[in-house]
This record gives sequence, C-alpha cells and structure tokens, in this order.
Amino acid sequence: MKWAILGGGLTGVTLARLLSEHGCDVTVLEKEAKIGGLCQSETRNGFTFDCGGSHIIFSRDTDVLAFMHNVLEENRDTRDRNTKIYYKHKYIKYPFENGLAELPKDDLFFCINEYIKNLVAVEKGEVAEPQNFRDWIYATFGKGIAECYLVPYNEKIWNYPTARMSKHWMDGRVPRPPVEDIIKSAIGIETEGYTHQAVFSYPIDGGIEALVRAIAAPVTDNIRTDFTVTTVRKTADGWEIGNGSEIITADRIISTIPLQVLLPMLAGVPDSVRDACEALRYNSIACVSVGFRGTLPDISWMYVPEDEWGMFNRLSFPSNFSHHVAPDGCAAVLAEITYNEGDDVSKMTDEELAAHTVDGLVRMGILPSAADVVHTAVDRFKFAYVVYDLDYLKNIKTVREYLEGTAGIDLVGRFSQFEYLNMDGCIRSVLNYVQNLENA
Repeated sequence: MKWAILGGGLTGVTLARLLSEHGCDVTVLEKEAKIGGLCQSETRNGFTFDCGGSHIIFSRDTDVLAFMHNVLEENRDTRDRNTKIYYKHKYIKYPFENGLAELPKDDLFFCINEYIKNLVAVEKGEVAEPQNFRDWIYATFGKGIAECYLVPYNEKIWNYPTARMSKHWMDGRVPRPPVEDIIKSAIGIETEGYTHQAVFSYPIDGGIEALVRAIAAPVTDNIRTDFTVTTVRKTADGWEIGNGSEIITADRIISTIPLQVLLPMLAGVPDSVRDACEALRYNSIACVSVGFRGTLPDISWMYVPEDEWGMFNRLSFPSNFSHHVAPDGCAAVLAEITYNEGDDVSKMTDEELAAHTVDGLVRMGILPSAADVVHTAVDRFKFAYVVYDLDYLKNIKTVREYLEGTAGIDLVGRFSQFEYLNMDGCIRSVLNYVQNLENA
C-alpha cells in the first residue's frame, strides 16, 4: 500500500519512519527546502538556534521519551531544570506557586491570602463553575496568583483575552495546588512543580532539528522537499496529490499540515466546514535569536509576564542546553513573541524586532550591553500555537468530522488535529495512530 504524508515536520517524519518499519511504501511531501517545521534549527555566525521556539526533550510518557533518547543516541546532553519567572526585577522560581517566598512581601500576602480565601469558598460551594479559562485560573489559584502572574502571562503568550478562551484544555489536567505546598512555598520550604521537567535533555550538536533528522534518517529517500501541494483529489483508486506540475498517487493519505492550508487544496468543501475552519484561532510566532559576548546565569528558560521589558513572553538560553551552540566566550538567548496578522508585531521589520528585544534584554540585565551583541536573527512562523477560544470545540468538531469522515483524510499532529501538542504529544499521536492501524 502506498501512503502519502503531507508535511515533513516532526509528526510527518515520525509517521514515515514508523509506517516504513511496518512495511508501508511511504512518501513525505514537504513544501520547504528542508524538513523540521517548527523544529527547524539554523547555524549562523557560529550560533545554533531553534527557529520555531525553544524545544527541549522531556516527557511523562516513558515510551515517547525512550524513543527520542534512542534515536539521538550519543548526540544528547542532560541538564537539571532551573526555570524562573522575571517578576518585578526578581527571579522567581517556576512554577509561580512554588516560588511565593521570593515575592515582594505585599504580593506574597496577596497571593497566599487570596488562595486560602478561595479554597474556603470552594469548600463552601460559593465558587461558581468556571465558564472560561480566566474563571478557571481564579477558581484554581485564587485572585492573587491569577492577577500577579497567570492572567498577564497567559494573555501575553496567547495574545487573546483569557475570558474568551475555553477552559476545557486545562480542566482536569492541572490540579489545584495542595494547601500544604502553598504554605511551604510561602514560608520558604522548598517545593517542586512539574517534576517531569526536572531533568531534560537536548542535542549536543544541531539544535532540536537534530532530533527530527535522527528520526528521518532511515526514510530520507522517501521525503520530497520543495514540493508545495496545491491539489488533493480523491479518485476511484485512491488519491492524487499535485503541485501544479507533478502528480503523486497514493492509496491512503495522512495530513500533518495546518487545516487552514489543507482545506483550500480540496474541491467541494461545504461552506459550513470552510467557515468553521476560518473561525479556528491560532497564533504566529517571531523568534528573535541573540548571540553576545559574555556569560549567562545558570537558568534554563524564563517567563516574562510584564510588558515593560518587551513583547517577548519567554526567554530560553540555548548555550545552557549545549556548549556547542555558541562560539567560545559567547552565549545565546532566544526570545519568543506571539502575534497575529495585523497587530503591532506583524508590522515591525525584523531589524525593529531585534532592536526591541535587545533593548529589553539589556534593561533586564540579561545582556551586558547592546555593544556586546554579535549576532541577531528573526524567524517567523505563521502557525505556532492553537488558541482554544470559546467556539473551539464546536468548530473543530465540524472540520474534523468532514475531513476524517466524508473526505477520508487522516489527521495527525499539532495543527492537523488542531490541538496544543508539544513534541512528545506529536510523537504520541503518531504512536497511537500506528497502533490503531495494527488493531484495525
């Protein structure tokens, strides 16, 4: 059986590898000149940066973690996580509720007092069922933690009001912190959150793209790059996939590309499905790479909820992941900025965005001075984050039922399933897909 896979990002190449191992004849069609998607990396001026945002290797899923470790073999360094939140000129331990003792005293009191008041109200049944993401934050953490960190940070990264976001993606996934942990945190007794990230790994050479290339190695000959699919047509015998000058035939087709890119390739899509797809929200990302002469504190990455430092919401420090990603005597910072077409960020040139970021990093004390910067680059990706708005569940149901049911196209991965999947989630989606084939 011949399989066509649309998209050569992490999901696409993992599908190709695993299906090939099961004896399938697989062709991957990727529009870019190289594979990787959001997991691409570039080496410029001696610095290696991940172009689509910072990626590290960790997972609660032991099968997925073992898979990533095994394909990288010896090209992997391990680090202990040391993550901070930059809040009122202080480095606060991450997650925020585990670093309360480091807050200014007024904020510490605000957070713990409101947490306990909210907890009592919940136990008395006085807190209404949350109707949106913002409600869920307040009901889970209390007004203090919500207003000091969680609401401003989430509205910065999602570039969307939390009151207009669905709560379904967090409900049941993030429990209310135990009151004893909050009290310990407030008085300075060490507590840990997100322990599955406590130790992570990263490729020694090649950035995160090294992981994608290691996965793709056995199926490199099955990957077509520079192949921009323009038409996807169902025939009596299977599928025809065209790029305007060439037709690829297949018995089955899997899409890993964004739904907003896939639908225009198809003829006869009902207006209701097109409208539902058009209504699905997503963010774009601009990743600003900064290389400079100097050193960094021993921090893995940092969240920046306050607007005064810049439009970036997260900073990562790749030269703390691997010593091979920056020249001797230099260090690397990657700043991530989410945006949408038509907003201020989308209208800024790369030079303006880089200057804006460097200015903020200098004012924060991350960079010694602008004069020490020896490299900047800006990479932009149109599709970066799935945004779960209040109409998400209705719209995604309409689109997926049509594509997977009526059209008969399998959807796997972040922007094809239109779910907020990390790297391990993308690989898990592939493992589940292949297992379902075996069980069919």
